[in-house]
Amino acid sequence: MKLNRRLFDIFADQAQEIRIKHLYLGLGYTAVTTSDGGIGLSYTYFENKESCSLVKGYVDFEKRPAIELLKRIKSDLPLERSMALALVNALNYKQACTMDQDHKNEILMRRFEIQANTRVAMVGLFDPLVKMFAAQQVEVKIIDEFRGLGQKDVFYARLIDWADVLILTSTTILNNSAEEILKYAGRGLKTVLLGPSTPMVPEAFVHLPVHMLAGAVALDQTRILKAVRHGTGARMLNLYGKKVCWVKGDTILKA
Repeated sequence: MKLNRRLFDIFADQAQEIRIKHLYLGLGYTAVTTSDGGIGLSYTYFENKESCSLVKGYVDFEKRPAIELLKRIKSDLPLERSMALALVNALNYKQACTMDQDHKNEILMRRFEIQANTRVAMVGLFDPLVKMFAAQQVEVKIIDEFRGLGQKDVFYARLIDWADVLILTSTTILNNSAEEILKYAGRGLKTVLLGPSTPMVPEAFVHLPVHMLAGAVALDQTRILKAVRHGTGARMLNLYGKKVCWVKGDTILKA
């Protein structure tokens, strides 16, 4: 996938100089910390569990050059890409911290003019947003493979000529479906990549019709890492971090 290759190319030089400090493969999220003080999160993407060993060809990445784990962003295994994407977010930590905060999704709502009768297509069920949209009479159509919601052919057709806004879970990077889905983006469709896994790296998405990145950065590393070890999800992780966003056209201040 081109997106994975772009993420690797952007961080390859930096990863040569930095080492992995800790790698936590939690049931809900994966966390990586780096020798330069970075911390990054990614959804832990499990495929069918067929044995007690989930990582093939075990490698202890801790204290080793980050480039060794970064290479796994191009792996065929989603679990390895989960670890590598958390590393990408750790390498990008300082940059992401400089981005605008959008704790209550106000920038999302304002910049894309989401209001009554706006038509939103959603890949991955985001309960808080669905409740917010329902209160404002926003029409929402959802596809979520884990919950058995929606049909691909029907949903993709809606992206072409129905939806005004597409909200795309960043876990689609981990199952390599993001680029496939975005092929169906109709003219004028505004697209948001959303979730704690989101790499806040605008230059990685220049080949895709992505108009907003909405991710998260950890603030209290000790509590974030404990929450990851205890298998918690995004709602708990948000207590110890902040939501950040970038909108296409905005100036990026280099950290």
